[in-house]
Amino acid sequence: MTARRSRISHKPWAILSIGTVLIGAFSLSHTGPVLNIGGLPQALQFLRASLHPDLSFDFLQIIIRATGVTFAYAVCGTLLSIAIGFLGGILSSEIWWHAVWPNQAGRSVVRGLLAIPRAIHELIWGLVLVNLLGLDPLVAILAITIPFSAIVAKVFSEILDETPRAPMQLLVSAGVAPPSAVLYGLLPQALPNLLSYSFYRFECALRSSAVLGIIGAGGLGYEIFLSLQSLRYEQLWTAFYALILLNGCVDAWSAAVRQRLGFVSRLALGLPQRKEPQDLGGRQSNWWIWSGIGLMGLLCFWFVGADWSLLWSGRTVRLLSELAASAIPQVPTLAQGITLLQVSWQTVVMSLLASILASMGGLVLSLPAARGFLLPKGLLGTMASETPWAVAVGKFGYVGTRLFLLVSRAVPAPIWALVFLFILFPGIWPGALALALHNLGILGRLMAEVNENTEQRSIRALRIQGASALQTLLYGLLPVTLPQFLAYSLYRWEVCLRATVIVGLVGAGGLGRLMMEQISSFDYGGLTLTLTIFVFLTIVVDSISAALRQKLR
Repeated sequence: MTARRSRISHKPWAILSIGTVLIGAFSLSHTGPVLNIGGLPQALQFLRASLHPDLSFDFLQIIIRATGVTFAYAVCGTLLSIAIGFLGGILSSEIWWHAVWPNQAGRSVVRGLLAIPRAIHELIWGLVLVNLLGLDPLVAILAITIPFSAIVAKVFSEILDETPRAPMQLLVSAGVAPPSAVLYGLLPQALPNLLSYSFYRFECALRSSAVLGIIGAGGLGYEIFLSLQSLRYEQLWTAFYALILLNGCVDAWSAAVRQRLGFVSRLALGLPQRKEPQDLGGRQSNWWIWSGIGLMGLLCFWFVGADWSLLWSGRTVRLLSELAASAIPQVPTLAQGITLLQVSWQTVVMSLLASILASMGGLVLSLPAARGFLLPKGLLGTMASETPWAVAVGKFGYVGTRLFLLVSRAVPAPIWALVFLFILFPGIWPGALALALHNLGILGRLMAEVNENTEQRSIRALRIQGASALQTLLYGLLPVTLPQFLAYSLYRWEVCLRATVIVGLVGAGGLGRLMMEQISSFDYGGLTLTLTIFVFLTIVVDSISAALRQKLR
């Protein structure tokens, strides 16, 4: 009966997803031709180059240096955004304003201020900062720090608000001051989720660091963009493989550290960690982890050599004032208003299509990507004896799926969009497919972790009683994991909406393409208006997503 109720309760989600895909496909079918047959020879040339990347000594030196730059930008941006976002998360949480200052208007003001930098993608911040600071490494660090701090504050506030409050209330009842009660009664419980999400944010910063190469910030993204522009596909694949290897190493390191500390999920979305963390405060057994992270941060700040004095230089202040004066928007004409509505609708459709396609693909691939699921006597394997052939097939499926998910998420979405533009005309479809493929790798990995961490004793009982793999999946596993899958999908919808900007900048349509045209023509007033509309869309999507995720909990 429980499984049946669960299936019935999720029917509206399935209907909504299918209906959105149909509406999106119908609206996009009238935008002109999609498939570019003339680009197939170039696409084949691109694929053939993957078999013989450029491994010359000189180019490998460039790639090694670029890999270090990408990694260092990610470390510096993550450390700064975690520090700022931690304070922002406390100040924007409901529990802080309820316990310390019973005034929800203040919380609304803080959350409203944080919504603006969060809605604007780091690539847009990078383009603005380049005009102010030039091509200094400080641009990449700040472009990651500004939006990531707001994102971290939002997620941290949700984690704090959903943490059990009984210990804090006991301290308040005993006469402890509310701020101290929050710090000592609430934060220790929320710390596992906070730290686990910090590791996840570092992985996101690594991908953003690669994206910023498009604006000339250096690193692997810059080398990929140069190779793609000059059609040097062998060099392009060398940079691809370096980026994939870097992401794989960071994923493995993050997983090892989280396992050592007892965290079982990269992104818990406010849900409690199932295991107890070990010595979070850096006691004797784990001091080397925190010391190593601190030393790595110091080395990365030294390596990038950012000129922080640019922030208060007279030139920066002058350019900022000129930019602010030219960014005052004018009232749009009727034709401009219609254009803004059209591209806004295209942006929403693109994000919905991308998130739905990525969610469906991630759900399917999360099953073979879960450790042990394909092995004999696993949840999806046969119940026959563990023959060497069956074990080899199960391991090959697991490793192959994990590798595919790694490749799809390691390559940034705008790079995938440029690849899709080989065989597709500019428009929404290259952007939607690029975002879907990139987020497929992220969702597939997150959903696979949910599968692995789900209590499986009752589910395995179905297999022992003779249920098939499909029956076990439909009646045992999915009713338990689907709410968390939907929460991840809704969270990625927010991310996909923000990322429509970066695929739009390379010609994939939507508001991002309009922003690129406005930046190229120095129409900063029009850019301000477009960004205002985009921020509004982001706030609406965030509110819808948060409300739906709250219902799932």
